[in-house]
Amino acid sequence: MEQISQLEVAFRLFLAFLLGGIVGFERESHNRPAGIRTHILVCVGATLIMLVSAYGFTGSGWGDHVDPARIAAQVVTGVGFLGAGTIFRHGSTITGLTTAATLWLVSGIGLAVGIGYYLGAGVVTAIAIINLTLLRSMEKIFNKRKKLRRFWVKGFFQPGLIAQISGVIGELGVLIVKIDLGDAQYMEPYKKDIIAVEFLLKMPPKVDASDLLRRVVTLYGIIEAGWDESEML
Repeated sequence: MEQISQLEVAFRLFLAFLLGGIVGFERESHNRPAGIRTHILVCVGATLIMLVSAYGFTGSGWGDHVDPARIAAQVVTGVGFLGAGTIFRHGSTITGLTTAATLWLVSGIGLAVGIGYYLGAGVVTAIAIINLTLLRSMEKIFNKRKKLRRFWVKGFFQPGLIAQISGVIGELGVLIVKIDLGDAQYMEPYKKDIIAVEFLLKMPPKVDASDLLRRVVTLYGIIEAGWDESEML
């Protein structure tokens, strides 16, 4: 494969930085397990691996025996293990799948940038942002039709917190459709790490939402809780 200039190498790495950062910023803004830094590192790393695979052995004497796809292909496997770290399971509820998918996606974007397929990388980045932002509004509309509501809780970062909250929700016969975990943040007034948790719930008609709220806020370690008023039926 024909060699490229050092300026082109730098350009591709910087482009990967920008595209990975765009997707990562959206994840960061919603307090997902993997944010802007992780997405940038994955995208830039994938680009570098593709550059090494495609151009790193030029002039090394290997000639036509080098397969430019062999090293780059391992990125998919490696990112699979990384993405698994963002997925959490609580009972029948699984969270973090979207973030794992975005990590896999930015690795593909990085590979595309590394080989010089700029159009594909740019279009896929745009599609990802449309999917993560504009389609979120459509999801809210579908949630209303399914009688789904979002319930958020902030409390001390401690073992069993989610289990306690889920127990109260289950006692009332409410189905937990999804759980989203934010990053734990240290708060000086409490001298402890605080975590935000968001539950997507399917509310039976007979359940009083205010009763659920009262029960949850009485649990130990809960600082505040409430309903997402933007999704009120």
